[in-house]
Amino acid sequence: METLLRSCPTFTAKSPVKLGVGKQFAFCSFAFSKQRSCNVKLRAIRRSSQDGSSSVEDVRKDSVLLGAEKDESGSIVGFRLIPQSVPGDTKISNSGDNISNDKEVIVDDDLVDKRPTKVTYNIVFVSSEASPYSKTGGLGDVCGSLPIALAAREHRVMVVTPRYLSGGPSDKKFAGAVDLDCRIKVSCSGGVHEVAFFHEYRAGVDWVFVDHPSFHRPGNPYGDAYGAFGDNQFRFTLLSHAACEAPLVLPLGGFTYGEKCLFLANDWHTGLVPVLLAAKYRPYGVYKDARSIVVIHNLAHQGVEPASTYNNFGLPPEWYGALGWVFPTWARTHALDTGEAVNILKGAIVTADRILTVSQGYSWEITTPEGGNGLHELLGSRKSVLNGITNGIDVDEWNPSLDEHIPSHYSLDDLSGKIECKIALQRELGLPVRPDCPLIGFVGRLDYQKGIDIILSGTPDLLQDDVQFIMLGSGEKQYEDWMRATEATIKDKFRGWVGFNVPISHRITAGCDILLMPSRFEPCGLNQLYAMRYGTIPVVHGTGGLGDTVKTFNPFADEGKGEGTGWAFKPLTRETMLDALWVAIETYRKHKSSWLGLMKRGMERDYSWDNAAVQYEQVFKWVFTDPPYVS
Repeated sequence: METLLRSCPTFTAKSPVKLGVGKQFAFCSFAFSKQRSCNVKLRAIRRSSQDGSSSVEDVRKDSVLLGAEKDESGSIVGFRLIPQSVPGDTKISNSGDNISNDKEVIVDDDLVDKRPTKVTYNIVFVSSEASPYSKTGGLGDVCGSLPIALAAREHRVMVVTPRYLSGGPSDKKFAGAVDLDCRIKVSCSGGVHEVAFFHEYRAGVDWVFVDHPSFHRPGNPYGDAYGAFGDNQFRFTLLSHAACEAPLVLPLGGFTYGEKCLFLANDWHTGLVPVLLAAKYRPYGVYKDARSIVVIHNLAHQGVEPASTYNNFGLPPEWYGALGWVFPTWARTHALDTGEAVNILKGAIVTADRILTVSQGYSWEITTPEGGNGLHELLGSRKSVLNGITNGIDVDEWNPSLDEHIPSHYSLDDLSGKIECKIALQRELGLPVRPDCPLIGFVGRLDYQKGIDIILSGTPDLLQDDVQFIMLGSGEKQYEDWMRATEATIKDKFRGWVGFNVPISHRITAGCDILLMPSRFEPCGLNQLYAMRYGTIPVVHGTGGLGDTVKTFNPFADEGKGEGTGWAFKPLTRETMLDALWVAIETYRKHKSSWLGLMKRGMERDYSWDNAAVQYEQVFKWVFTDPPYVS
């Protein structure tokens, strides 16, 4: 649509102007002249950019344009279209715009308004990362895939994320983004900072990149080899301010998103967005019809900094209470430490209109003392607006019948290629080629959250059995060293690949019989979804998204045909993990038909983002049913 509009010679973009509303907001404006000459080109436009929840008909290729709708200033805010229902050549008459042929149809506006409609929204994702432009984990996957799925369902979707430049090959990922020549001033951290916007329209989504020198440095989005960047609070404060301005100032495809938006703020990095809407905009009548949802991908990270940094946020002093945080006594550094701090994620939870997590199980766990990371009471008080939706996966990238990284393709109807993948993996890693030997895999970070200490304690007993075990990952040095030492000691049964390699992760997922995931907590988890799609059976700790997605095998259900897709054990101990693994191993060895049933049930599941998008739409409906947050 953007290309279409910019091909019209009448499109012009004016320079930003200042409006005296509270803390000055910068707006980009635009104008259309000789509109009639562009009408035919704009026939595909289906919704008003000024209304985040609009009625949209299914527009067929043979739809015709009735005319443009304008606001009080004369700016075009939408177009009305109807499908052709009269065979042959047709003429449509409607107050000014005529498409001439040999027949005339009188359009009854009342009938047009009564046709079935679908509610769509202007959605603004705000995230510190979005694949393929930037990614360190599941957050990047979600914000790179879910927007595309929602756009395919005819919502207007923008993703706002930093334009990270490291001076390396990864910079090429932003090559398709063009400078919108729109600058805004952000008042925060004791100064005024100018940020720019770059834009790429891809897969039906407006990808908007916030540009500032603080995003230009080697490393990943959060740090480098020396640790986390010391100015992350400043960098993500800039991102949040810029994201709130983007729907107002950027004429993407010729139209701003306008004030009636739905903001999805992901994790603490963008947690200031709902706070800014409540504290900076709504008191001055801006975004009074907007809504915000905070999406929690990992509650362990909350954006906590000393209380003295509150002044860096560019918020009114009276809003300190929304972000104010006090550490418990046991967590303070010394006797005179008051424990006072600011907590960005806490502010988001307080001010957001709804709260989402990336699985149903995790939405419950974060309301408990064990899983709430100090925010369980606050989250418990907002249970009525707290929901969980399990992530989808990229079913094109993770598809055993098409995967370019695996040596042999296979599918639900023909599984013969899976054993070939197993043999190829054993050869590649130098393990004895034994197609009938149970092959167990692990792919993930080597840290406490992933339960690596449980794997370490259980591996000596596990490897006494006739099995093979492959681990891929990097993280804490003690676990990396342990993997190297174990491989050197038990060469015929264990392989440890220190580091991360995408093709190898695909080959492990395809070639192994069992995937082990003993995570202490897992908001959603993706590897178990990849495994099931590849016919690899997951053995997981039944927490968060792992417990939601992996159903323990029951051989007696369904008239003896069995049910379940793997094994989910509880509690997380060495003994329960080994017990679940041994049951899985015995099932693999002695009950081939049951194992085949497990594989097929896992492969039959719908893992697409479209399935998750439908559930998100239900939450969108709820969030606009209630009034917005007001202090």
